[in-house]
Amino acid sequence: MAISNARPGLPDPKSVVAEIPFSAPGEKMPTTEAPGAPPPRFRIIRTNEVDQYEKPPSKASVAESVFVEAPPPGDNFKGTSRKASKLFISDAKTEKFKDLGDLIKTFPAHKDMRKKKIATDAKSKRVPEENRNVRLTAFLYAASVEDDNDYHLIFGRDPDAGGEEVYMTMELSGLPPSNFKSRKALETARKAFKKFFQTNFAGQLPGKSYDFYDPPIRVDIEGSLFWDASHAKGSRPGPKSLRDKMPVVWEVHPIAKIKLFVP
Repeated sequence: MAISNARPGLPDPKSVVAEIPFSAPGEKMPTTEAPGAPPPRFRIIRTNEVDQYEKPPSKASVAESVFVEAPPPGDNFKGTSRKASKLFISDAKTEKFKDLGDLIKTFPAHKDMRKKKIATDAKSKRVPEENRNVRLTAFLYAASVEDDNDYHLIFGRDPDAGGEEVYMTMELSGLPPSNFKSRKALETARKAFKKFFQTNFAGQLPGKSYDFYDPPIRVDIEGSLFWDASHAKGSRPGPKSLRDKMPVVWEVHPIAKIKLFVP
């Protein structure tokens, strides 16, 4: 799939801070174009877009992250909101889906979930509608890391398949204490995500603002469903450029298994 400046799922050009091009996995393009150099096959588009509840960082601070490698975020979960759910893998049978749109169609309506008045405190456990495990192939369009050390991954449909443009959040949770039953699976998934970028894309992991990927990265994903009660009212989560095409506040959270494929 070729790099495109017009396909769906790209950020607002005004939010773009830098583009990090790669000629091949593990081969970062030179900063100055050499004669006869191959065109980029892949690029990470670094922006200052954040979720609506966050203050956008300055473009200068985001630009610095391209050249000065920031210390990696911690791995341990630092949040409290619905901690009991975010760090728990459901024991439900795994449902398989071929398309993100098909999965979204199975979710109860937003208004019906709001009526449940799900608490957002640390002890808030999954309600029955959330007690589901799913597996599907989707495409990673954007990602950031939150203060609680969760990686927010924005998934969409195959960009070459046509159909409605739609996105959904899935999260690699920060890690629970070592005595949690879910610890091994969540740690394995988190390591796989980091290793992919370290091996193929010069360790350019997402930071506090969203990175976009062109072309989007195919991912096989498995995890438990979660309804983000903190977004029961107001805007959907995600970067501003994609937020209007995120029809649900449902998530796969936590991600229990992940495999990424080089574009």
